[in-house]
Amino acid sequence: MSSTRQSFFATCAPGIESVLHAEVRALRLAKPERQVGGVYFEGGLEAARQANLWLRTAIRVLMRVKRFDCPDEGSLYEEAKSVAWERYLTLDGTFIVDAQVKDSALTHSRFLEQRVKDAIVDRFREKSGRRPSVERESAQLGVHVHLFRDRCTLSVDTSGRALHRRGWRVHQGRAPLAETFASALVKLSGWDQRAPLIDPFCGTGTIPIEAALEAASAAPGLGAPGRTGPEGFGFENWPGHDAKAWQREKDAARASFQPPRKVRILGLDQDATRITEARENAEAAGVGDWVEFEVADARDFAPRRGWNAWIVSNLPYGERIGKAEDLEALYTRFGDILRSHCDGYRVAVLCATGALNRRLGLRKPQRYEVLNGGIDCRVLVADA
Repeated sequence: MSSTRQSFFATCAPGIESVLHAEVRALRLAKPERQVGGVYFEGGLEAARQANLWLRTAIRVLMRVKRFDCPDEGSLYEEAKSVAWERYLTLDGTFIVDAQVKDSALTHSRFLEQRVKDAIVDRFREKSGRRPSVERESAQLGVHVHLFRDRCTLSVDTSGRALHRRGWRVHQGRAPLAETFASALVKLSGWDQRAPLIDPFCGTGTIPIEAALEAASAAPGLGAPGRTGPEGFGFENWPGHDAKAWQREKDAARASFQPPRKVRILGLDQDATRITEARENAEAAGVGDWVEFEVADARDFAPRRGWNAWIVSNLPYGERIGKAEDLEALYTRFGDILRSHCDGYRVAVLCATGALNRRLGLRKPQRYEVLNGGIDCRVLVADA
């Protein structure tokens, strides 16, 4: 199976498919195709390993194991039972099934999950008289069911845990930005990894830390404490996993790590507690020597003399919104600063939709409609 070409789908947050598509192309994975909610590509299992190791904006990497017409319950059960699940799961292993359904005769995702679970269990019982167990919290194999217009796709999760869990986050802070989304924001900004990068609303430091890790060519799939235990990535639990090839790939990735030279990355926040937490997060990520954090109020933001910097930030909204009138004043004040004092700067901000973001007054910004944590948001990219 390792040399057989498989079909994969890397998922991402809605609205950043173009960023993930560029990443997949940069890895030279075969036949990349941008789709709703992610990017399709093909390859052997080494492609899945590389995707999990290097993709910064993907949430999971799924491998298709079966696609079929599914007009009724019987079709679902029989087709699911015909899959060679023993390739991905041992008798002593654990698994979980999740399902999504839309515009189909079968309408309930819980029912789909139960019937696919039954098919997997019955296949193992018929072959060996034993069965693997269902485990919701820490299953070794994730099985995904996608049913759309009576067409069903069964996939296995090569990633295991969600890929935003890099392993460096010691402190969450309030409404933290996912590491994958922070990476997407940095990429959308067009940051050249040479000019200074400033986050005036850094919170616990996600954007500056992810920017530093990318500038250092650090593989996001390496070094996370959650990945050094026996579970590893999902594919590491599969029977026949090529541990030696995987170790060679990890060693090569570690060798590519280079501390960024002559680049200034600065995080600012008015909350001293958040700045302390950001520094501890940076140390845990191994970039504490390259990222600076200072206590500062964005309403008093002043550009550094001689800097033509990138401002990349997640502005307050949603759970961080506070009083609406205070937020309106903040956006207006920060926008005034950008227009009057930041000539030569490049700006990329994740912010609320609607009238609020217009208070920034950015000139002819590029707009990207995104969904962050279930909240409709907008990324604006413009010259200050």
